[in-house]
Formats: sequence, C-alpha cells, structure tokens
Amino acid sequence: MRDFIGSYLELDEFGLGRADMAYPVHSIYLDSDGLDTHYAYINGTKNRYKLRLRYYDSEPDSPVFVELKARVDNCIMKRRCGIRREAVPLVMAGQLPDMDQLITNEPRHLAALERFIILMQEINARPKLHNYYQREAWVSPNDNSVRVTFDRQIFVEPYFKNDPTVQMQDPKLVYSPFVILELKFTNRFPDWFKVLVQRFNLMQGSSAKYSGGVTMMGDERFSSEANWQKVSSEHGIAPIHEAGLNSAQP
Repeated sequence: MRDFIGSYLELDEFGLGRADMAYPVHSIYLDSDGLDTHYAYINGTKNRYKLRLRYYDSEPDSPVFVELKARVDNCIMKRRCGIRREAVPLVMAGQLPDMDQLITNEPRHLAALERFIILMQEINARPKLHNYYQREAWVSPNDNSVRVTFDRQIFVEPYFKNDPTVQMQDPKLVYSPFVILELKFTNRFPDWFKVLVQRFNLMQGSSAKYSGGVTMMGDERFSSEANWQKVSSEHGIAPIHEAGLNSAQP
C-alpha cells in the first residue's frame, strides 16, 4: 500500500529519517463533565465537534495547536490556530492571548481560536484525555489538498491538566493491533483513492481516538479528576508520574 501511495504522494518531511517513517503526535481532548462531545459521537449526532490541543514534542519553543474538528453532514472540517505554550492557560481560562503569543496573525487562524473558546465555554469543557500515537503521513507534493495517514501505537489515558506534556502515567493501547488508515482530501475526491480502496479491499470504518478511548476505559473515569482517582484507587492503579511514554519511545 505504501508503494502504491508513493506513486502519487510524498512522505511528510517530519517522517524523514524516522523509524517507520512516522513522527509522534500528542493530543489533549476537552469535554464537559457530562462528556457532551463524546456522546454526540456515540449517538451519531449529524453535526458535532471535538475540541483538542495538539502538539508534537515538549520543547518550550514548540507551538501548541488549538484545534476544532467539526462534522457537518458528511464533511469533516478542521480549523486550528498555533499558540505559544505560555498562552495555553489563558486559552483554557477563556481568554484570547496577546498577538505576540500567536504563531501567525492570519485572520482565519484567529477566527478558529475565537470559535474554539466560544464552544469550550458553552459546554464548560476541560481537559479529559491525553492521546499519543505515531503517524506516518503522505502528502501532495504541491499543497495539502490530498493526504493519507497511517496511525500506529495509539495510547490513551485520563488527563485533567492544561499542561501539554508528553509524559503518560498509565497509558492504555486502543485499537491494537490495528493501524488506522485515513484518506483525506479537500474539495475534489481523487480518482486514485477509488483504485486504492478496490485494490486493497478496504472498507470504511469508525476509529475515533477520543471516544474509542473513553469507551474502552469507561466513561466514569473521564467525568472528573476526583472520579478518576476513585476508580484508580478501587482498581489499584498507582500513578507513575515521571515514567511512561515520551515523544520517542512508547
């Protein structure tokens, strides 16, 4: 499949020289204490969204991307804005950061950040889950209109802090041993996607990393940090504060 895709796309620059040609991806998903966005997915709500912070390492100067991923009818739309790490607590408190705390000053990125904050406040969303995986990405040589990704080693755990860390305390594998393949395009569906699907006998399926993790571990562990501590105590789960995953070694 990689050979087939390589005829049309190029390996993402961040995967060059890495094991499995993949780079680490970390996300902190936000939700209400009632897990509104999770249940919108479970119930198949036609128009729904997810709120998350995305980052790729723990370097102080690396950006954190505030992302709004929305489903409208059958279309998936992602909007995001890069901010400096120092601005994360401000955004989580519902405040717009200063312009010098943004990675870019493009109006569409600022609009995405404003919309994120509005939706976050509407449901009183807070950090609920830390997700980590390795991503192999293939991209269009000229733009980002076509993208194919393979996601492996998908770990999740409850997480209730604003700190975009790469450390995990007691991570659990979700969707193991499978690899998640995503075919992404903007505007026009590429004809060769159809050939790819037919050639490798692919079937469309659902593999939401956030809701999959909540479902696997039990929603009672994500409603609040106090609830998680209670469940952890009942099951004998002891936090491992400085061990676990880092950006290079799962």
